[in-house]
Amino acid sequence: MPTLIVIPARYASQRYPGKPLVDLRGATGEARSLIRRSWEAAMQVQGVDRVVVATDDDRIRDAAEAFGAEVVMTSETCRNGTERCAEAFDRLGGGHDIVVNLQGDAPLTPPWFIEALIAELSDHPVAEVATPVLRCDGRALRGFREDRRAGRVGGTTAVFGIDRAGLYFSKEVIPYTGADYADAAPTPVFHHVGVYAYRPSAMAAYPRWTPGPLETLEGLEQLRFLERGVHLTCVEVEARGRPFWELNNPEDVPRLEAMLAEAGMP
Repeated sequence: MPTLIVIPARYASQRYPGKPLVDLRGATGEARSLIRRSWEAAMQVQGVDRVVVATDDDRIRDAAEAFGAEVVMTSETCRNGTERCAEAFDRLGGGHDIVVNLQGDAPLTPPWFIEALIAELSDHPVAEVATPVLRCDGRALRGFREDRRAGRVGGTTAVFGIDRAGLYFSKEVIPYTGADYADAAPTPVFHHVGVYAYRPSAMAAYPRWTPGPLETLEGLEQLRFLERGVHLTCVEVEARGRPFWELNNPEDVPRLEAMLAEAGMP
């Protein structure tokens, strides 16, 4: 199925202004911007026909074009990455059966995460949106808890039903578990990886919907789909030894740089 990856990127982030242009150093010590590393991650995905950066900022456009990315300019009124993807898809004239939203703050996203989403929508017609979830081990769960105790917004957690349909997503650690786990022990908590694959019909409807109370409270765009009864499938993926985290706060820079080095990424 013809597939497009859109990397939405905005400069005026409330929590971290200018985040897409922040430099990160990997295994070789070379500084590469966050948006470049996200684009490089997208280019590794198999079965994709086109990759574009979608932004409303000339600085991001110039930086992206300088390293060879195709850029689509979108309006400043987009409220989140899904709305920006929908506008970019419209400006490109459609033509793809699956659209992937690889958010520009997740350069450590392994290609097989995205390939699993593409396969999910290709093989299961009932699914309108697919997103990956990663089972936390004890080490990852402690990191989530430490972030919350320190008042930092870290990763997002997900809960889903037996049929893998998403039930809820939160910046709190859910479901509750008071247990302690060894570093490598599996836990019942799933880290939501902020990547989405959409059918164009679901993505096109999204900007027309008013954000609901849950999306407003949590600040999580995917909750708009759940509040509207859209079938959003959670696809469990495996890290295969690859460290994973998103750049949410300035304090995450050294954490991501250490993970880039650990993964051997330049």
